[in-house]
Amino acid sequence: MTNPTSTVPVKAKKRIELLDIFRGFAVFGIFVVNIEIMNCLFINQDAFGAQWTSGIDKMAIRILQLFFYSKFFPIFSFLFGLGISMQALKQMEQNSFSSAFFIRRMAILFLFGLAHILFLWSGDVLHLYALLGLLTSLLIKRSNRFILITAVVLLLFPFYDRLMEFILNISQFNPMERLEAYTSEGIVTTIRNGSYLDGIHLRAIEYLSNVQLLFSHLMPVAFAMFLLGLYFGKNKIIYDINSFIHRIRKPVIIIAILSNVYRLLFLFVLVKNEELRSDETLMVFIYRLMFICDMLMGLFYLWLITWLFRYNFWKKLFNPLKYVGRMALTNYIMHSLIGLILFSSVGFKLYESLSPSETLTIAVATFVFQVIFSKLWLSYFNYGLLEWVWRCFSYKKLLPLKKKTAI
Repeated sequence: MTNPTSTVPVKAKKRIELLDIFRGFAVFGIFVVNIEIMNCLFINQDAFGAQWTSGIDKMAIRILQLFFYSKFFPIFSFLFGLGISMQALKQMEQNSFSSAFFIRRMAILFLFGLAHILFLWSGDVLHLYALLGLLTSLLIKRSNRFILITAVVLLLFPFYDRLMEFILNISQFNPMERLEAYTSEGIVTTIRNGSYLDGIHLRAIEYLSNVQLLFSHLMPVAFAMFLLGLYFGKNKIIYDINSFIHRIRKPVIIIAILSNVYRLLFLFVLVKNEELRSDETLMVFIYRLMFICDMLMGLFYLWLITWLFRYNFWKKLFNPLKYVGRMALTNYIMHSLIGLILFSSVGFKLYESLSPSETLTIAVATFVFQVIFSKLWLSYFNYGLLEWVWRCFSYKKLLPLKKKTAI
């Protein structure tokens, strides 16, 4: 018989510093990608991006394609799954594992996600993480073999798009119908000049229009990475990380080289070949392999940070990321608040006005601000504000937010 009230939050001094650095790094990369979508809806990205022809904007687009797109969402998903496994294993070691705790924790995160969608930005992933996080917590006692095989199958299966199209056809649901009724001009007008209530209505419709992308791409990717994180955590690799990264260094470097060769081939050759593009089935596999390469590059980033973190120079360079990582939820929501102020009628009305180089610059500047802000905040408080709310509801107790003595 377990006692749910015996679960206790991890104290700051017991946190694994490298994991917070990973989270901070992921928060940065996610905003670099998300601010592009905040500036222009995903469905209009190709046409919008084509109009920016200056050298600096072309360079910014290539930087995004080569180093950011499809790499940081898998990282953050992996870390979320790892966090669940570490939390669950800690409870199991203390004979205090509680499914009710994880249900409650994920329910609160789901509510955060819904509020995020309606009031700030339709591109939320928190509600998805909540649903998959609950499912992941239920698999904690399954064998490592089962978890790993399931993750690999989820990553390799190439026909999610066709499966989702089949489901939508059967249900006779067209997720794009209402958004298309707005027209491109109507969307721009609503975001720039509409009322806040108009924005809420549009965000709800935007979210529905993204259902196919959410369930055919983001959900299987996130769940697979959750399971990889769960596998990583169950094997307690994080506690002997230096030995692990040393053992796998040769295959990691080979995979990174091959992945980059394919990614360059994809960007500059394969997608421009009309004969290949005419074969829909072949293109499904070409795109799937590209995604897998991007996912592997995301994991390579984590390996590289861990490898470099052993050296004092790099340790000092990466160390500030931990402050953002400790407040990952708060900083993630802050991104959307900044996006709302920048692009909508409640702020500067810059929707579809900023170039790729400008949004990239803003993302970098915002992250520098978040590093400084997070460090200052954590000098006086134990948790980020939203992290504190989440913990209080999760543990059903009012935890102290303010530190007894400022650092």
